[in-house]
Amino acid sequence: MPPVGKSEVRSLADGCLLPAFRDVEHMKGNQAMSTERKATLTITGENPVHFPILSPTHGNDCVDIRALGGNTDRFGYDAGFESTASCKSSITFIDGARGELLYRGYPIGQLSERCDFLEVAYLLKNGELPTTAQRAGFESTIRKNAPVHDQMVKFYQGFRRDAHPMPVMVGVVGALSAFHREAADFSDVEQRSLTIHRIIAKMPTLAAMAYKYTVGQPPVSPRTDLSYAANFLYMMFGVPAEEYRPNPVLERAFDRLLTLHADHAQDASTSTVRMAGSSGANPFACISAAIACLSGPVHGGASEACLAMLDEVGDVSRVAEIISRSRVEGDRFKLTGFGLYVYRNFDPRAKLMRKLCTDVLTELGLENDRLFKLAIALDKIALEDPYFVQNKLYPNIDFYSGILQKALGIPASMFACIVAVARTAGWMAQWEEMRADPEYKIARPRQLYTGVAKRNVPSPA
Repeated sequence: MPPVGKSEVRSLADGCLLPAFRDVEHMKGNQAMSTERKATLTITGENPVHFPILSPTHGNDCVDIRALGGNTDRFGYDAGFESTASCKSSITFIDGARGELLYRGYPIGQLSERCDFLEVAYLLKNGELPTTAQRAGFESTIRKNAPVHDQMVKFYQGFRRDAHPMPVMVGVVGALSAFHREAADFSDVEQRSLTIHRIIAKMPTLAAMAYKYTVGQPPVSPRTDLSYAANFLYMMFGVPAEEYRPNPVLERAFDRLLTLHADHAQDASTSTVRMAGSSGANPFACISAAIACLSGPVHGGASEACLAMLDEVGDVSRVAEIISRSRVEGDRFKLTGFGLYVYRNFDPRAKLMRKLCTDVLTELGLENDRLFKLAIALDKIALEDPYFVQNKLYPNIDFYSGILQKALGIPASMFACIVAVARTAGWMAQWEEMRADPEYKIARPRQLYTGVAKRNVPSPA
């Protein structure tokens, strides 16, 4: 192992080397307050053990059990981490009971209405909305870094034409580390920011290239005169023989869709970024790992599943039948898009997504679209039906997201890729925050072993 230099610190508990950047700006607002109250663990026949209680800015108090193993020689068991805070974060807050989502303290509705996606991306990374000059500089950096190396095109040729875009994205995003080896040095502030900007800039390009490859069309290079959202639509649907100008209404709707998906606290893919990053993996590898996690049908694939469900229902005339079937245990049919684990109330993004659907379909003259009318009917009944109300099964963001993206011309196979493009801003903010946290070390969850007890291998006959 190399000697520890001034740009590194050693985690004594795990023997790992972590780049030592501890920027004060990234630590602002990231401190939980220790209260005078203590939680006491009492085990029969043993002395009580006391644990501090930490109080957050918003949300539930947390019992600090980091000393549990050392003081009791026991671990907590929490499958799925449903009652465990794995980190401190000042980026995103969700109040499931109130149906509230905040990015750096700002309500998602206000950000969606008053800011564009790159302003939100800047906010997630830096903690504050950009000034006019900061916004211009950030947008310029993103535009400059949107193209990818020409050799990247050859990577796509190694995949089957009918490959799903998500595993393609896992491969090509991970391969970026081979083109930007300097990204492995996290100690330099400017280099770290450049890496984050590169990933955010290149994700739309890589996703659009994945789509173009599956349909047999040549990739379209990004333009410096288009916005982040317009550039993606251009790279998706533009062809060399025709001029493509994104519709401003559709462009704005897509930009807002990205904002609504930009971050969602410690969900599975974000936790994957933090876990991969805790080992010192380069940020491209961390994003690749997050995309792999996002590709799961109950995570990034949920919008695709909702659209398939609406197609299966088919028509408004079947709504009553479907609502009835959804209550029957063991019925093959599953009504997807209702309820979300973190929200015990209405998903605030769903209301915004429904409005975007209305705006886009009106612009395209598709107000009477079969699937949209069906979705509205299901939405209305679910909000009034005693079973759904009692169980708080309100429509979530995925319920309308698929309809919106289909109206924009985006195929269902690309839905999860769109979430990955949007979520990269949040993923990188979470990665940088994790790397700056002086309390963070390599992730090492414990286990409750239930296998065979110790035994001996039989002696040779």
